Amino acid sequence: MRRISLGLVLAGAAAFGVYWWLTATPLALAVTVAASTPNLANGQATFNAGGCSSCHAVPGQPDRTRLGGGLAIPSPFGTFYAPNISPDPADGIGRWSEAEFVRAVTQGVSPAGYHYFPAFPYTSYAHAKVEDIRDLFAYLKTLNPVPGRVRDHAVPFPFDIRRNIGIWKWLFMDGKPFVPDTARSAGWNRGAYLVNSLGHCAECHSPRNFLGGAIAKQRFAGGPNPEGEGWVPNITQKGIGDWSEKDIAYFLQTGELPEGDAAGGSMARVIKNTSQLSPEDRAAMAEYLKSLPPVDGPPRPKQAPKSGGKS
Repeated sequence: MRRISLGLVLAGAAAFGVYWWLTATPLALAVTVAASTPNLANGQATFNAGGCSSCHAVPGQPDRTRLGGGLAIPSPFGTFYAPNISPDPADGIGRWSEAEFVRAVTQGVSPAGYHYFPAFPYTSYAHAKVEDIRDLFAYLKTLNPVPGRVRDHAVPFPFDIRRNIGIWKWLFMDGKPFVPDTARSAGWNRGAYLVNSLGHCAECHSPRNFLGGAIAKQRFAGGPNPEGEGWVPNITQKGIGDWSEKDIAYFLQTGELPEGDAAGGSMARVIKNTSQLSPEDRAAMAEYLKSLPPVDGPPRPKQAPKSGGKS
């Protein structure tokens, strides 16, 4: 019995050690980067490509640069509230260092050293170029500070245990940098970079498993809206195969579909960002999206017949 008890204790200690290792945040290494003059124009372009205002602009007002947060983001795991990322020193990121900002955006780790919930799409931002994130930070610092602390997330147990996000990251986060495809055009590579990193298109346009991880083999194939209502369309050639590159670029500029309808819901907020991109960047995104092979998404549930119709 003593040997059995000792074995159980050792097994428990080993299991706890593995858990502690998997759930720990990566060490914040002191990395020396060359001093540079921020490119504010690139920072603004990164701001628009990253869709920062879609979540972080104060709801119910027209200024896209008023980044006081507060937008409610529902999910199967609870409701998240976009934080204040204005340069306010008390309630925003005014006291953050550049290194803390880069770590938060690309690794999902706060300045205090805890994991951010993956409602923040750092799984995509992890592929962004560090120089783009540095320029974004410099651009954000030029905006007006917005006072006001956002309420805490409404996430029930056990999903509120941030340390467990370390395991989620280990399962679903690929922090590899974007590598251009030398066999493709410069426009295609620019589009691939924007769509897969800053634009984080796959975050909404891919179905997710029961743990909230994107299903890799159905990337961009659409599925249930993670916010709980409606259906996110398939943007592979299975879903938009009859769209031309010009159709896609025009949609990213205006929100108008080829058949004359218009984007609604959260996509309308996205269009407010992509409409600010250069025509060249929208064309690059269209070139890349048009190249995606057709992929079948999850079956869409049949709509119940409307009652009250004539017989």
